[in-house]
Amino acid sequence: MKIVLASNNQGKLQELQAMFAPLGVELIAQGTLFTGEAPEPHCTFVENALSKARFAAEKTGLPAIADDAGLCIDAFGGLPGVDTAYYCTQFGYEKSDANNVRAVLEQLAGHSNRKAAMVSTLVGVRHARDPEPLIAVGRVAVEIATEPRGSNGFGFDPVLLIPELGKTFAEMEPAYKNQHSHRGRSTLAMMELLRSSWLA
Repeated sequence: MKIVLASNNQGKLQELQAMFAPLGVELIAQGTLFTGEAPEPHCTFVENALSKARFAAEKTGLPAIADDAGLCIDAFGGLPGVDTAYYCTQFGYEKSDANNVRAVLEQLAGHSNRKAAMVSTLVGVRHARDPEPLIAVGRVAVEIATEPRGSNGFGFDPVLLIPELGKTFAEMEPAYKNQHSHRGRSTLAMMELLRSSWLA
């Protein structure tokens, strides 16, 4: 089964394709089929993911899955949330993973509470007007490390510390990360939904 991934993020594509492979699902990055991005005007992950999935399905005529994920920091009232990818730009930095890490370390410098959560919300639609989207949420509690650690992964991975493991996501091998990450959890839940709903 071919499904459009409503993202041009290569890191997300590789992670999700590896996990979906046992289902016989082929994920196709939307950028190989059309140009343009869906509007993401909402303040929740599920609404933005649904917007992206419907947009990709409408553009391609194929089923689509979208992921909206972000970092929710306790000390900031759950922000940056849906604005995670652009977090650093509000502090005058150019958008990049490295600048996002730098900005969050700077902004948390005076805070003793470094608790946060990474949330991944996957939404699947069979077509653009699907009245019954599949929704899977994965959440993992983390702490923001005081400095970057590790060289794997992408995004905020170098500072996302899982306290009980004593490692950041960037210190984990990909397969191990997938067992413990927010996206790993949402993907496993989505795989079960796909099996029971679309592939049955």
